[in-house]
Amino acid sequence: MSSIANKLVLDFILYEKEEWPNSALMKFKTTEILPEIFPGQFVQVKVEDSPETYLRRPLSVNFIDRGNSCLWLLVQKVGPGTRKLAALALDSKVNMILPLGNSFSLPEPKKESGIQNIVLIGGGIGTAPLLFLGKSLRELGYLPNFLLGGRSAADILQLEEFRLYGKVFITTQDGTLGEQGLVTEHSILNEIQVDRIYCCGPKPMMQAVASLAKKINCWCEVSLENLMACGFGACLCCVEKTNKGHVCTCTEGPVFNINELLW
Repeated sequence: MSSIANKLVLDFILYEKEEWPNSALMKFKTTEILPEIFPGQFVQVKVEDSPETYLRRPLSVNFIDRGNSCLWLLVQKVGPGTRKLAALALDSKVNMILPLGNSFSLPEPKKESGIQNIVLIGGGIGTAPLLFLGKSLRELGYLPNFLLGGRSAADILQLEEFRLYGKVFITTQDGTLGEQGLVTEHSILNEIQVDRIYCCGPKPMMQAVASLAKKINCWCEVSLENLMACGFGACLCCVEKTNKGHVCTCTEGPVFNINELLW
């Protein structure tokens, strides 16, 4: 274990894996004590024995079990790096830098905040950081509403895990699961007064959610999925335009209030 700018470099062992055609849920454990990690933060994973992948891969923290020093990652197979990672065998060792980036803004405990209905909206692999966020909200006394969207039923992952922490609503574009359509068209958004929205997914989806939030005058944070190579603000490949100027998503984000973004 070593320190880089208050971040840790830790070795993890893959102890459990669930795999689908386009993604994999990978559960890791370490013999070290995990640092404090908050919902929305990410890790940089080193992909060994992959000549095409000389840079680490940024991945959202899907879930944390601090008591057992366990960390879950939801990996989408989109290139040689993530495919190599998803193909790892159990007991493989993986090196990570963590925790990186900022986190979602958690409200005060429910009995103190006056907030009633919180909606967590995720599209595709963008649902990854919402499970840990939902668990954290549940611990604060909330029963979050998870609104999960995808092209088809095959894109909706971890349903049983999400149901442990809140109510789950689903949209698919082809109608194979839940309501047919886009997440912004789900009937739940018209049935409750939404007090707070958290969102992660493809940029067009997040922009649509941001427009909806502004229309109903609702507080909203989004977690951007800009390409991040270094994770420390050195390479400048993840720059985003904000009302404060151009900022690095990996250091100033990945979580932003929609009022900060020039969308």
